[in-house]
Amino acid sequence: MPNSNTIILIIVVALIAAVVAVGLYHFYLQWRSRHLRSHFGPEYARLAESKGDARAAESELAGREKRVAKFHIRPLTPEENTRFTRRWRNVQAEFVDDPKGSLSRADDLLGDVMAARGYPVQDFEQRSADLSVDHPIVVQHYHEAHYIALRHRKGETTTEDLRQAMIHYRALFDELVSDSRRATAAE
Repeated sequence: MPNSNTIILIIVVALIAAVVAVGLYHFYLQWRSRHLRSHFGPEYARLAESKGDARAAESELAGREKRVAKFHIRPLTPEENTRFTRRWRNVQAEFVDDPKGSLSRADDLLGDVMAARGYPVQDFEQRSADLSVDHPIVVQHYHEAHYIALRHRKGETTTEDLRQAMIHYRALFDELVSDSRRATAAE
């Protein structure tokens, strides 16, 4: 039968281990919060506001990182880059005569670019969530353009609104294409 000093020692060691474990866990949570806030920037703030809870936003953002880590995101080939850039120029040129149709074609083109890069192209929410991992700043443009497109479907936009949506789409397009150019140049 163990003596009382041994039992006390075991209890003290167990308590110290529990305190250290809790401290390490707390440190990990703080580190993760800083990492997610730093990496996702405005997307972190947007999601925390929409969820009303920073912890829920952090959980979702961490899940996004895990999900996207499983994808095989690749740069565009030079041929794809040229083809998509040519298509973008055509979409922009068509804006003068058909702003509404041009907006729809811009969204379709972005979906094609994302698919070519290796992003699963599902609904807008999943697409923007996946993009936010590698492009957390410019995905805000995607949100704005999509919001305008939704308003457009309801007949609540002006030509200036559509022009703003095209500017937002252009920012995302440039990021996806230039990201491919940087990756290709680095290889």
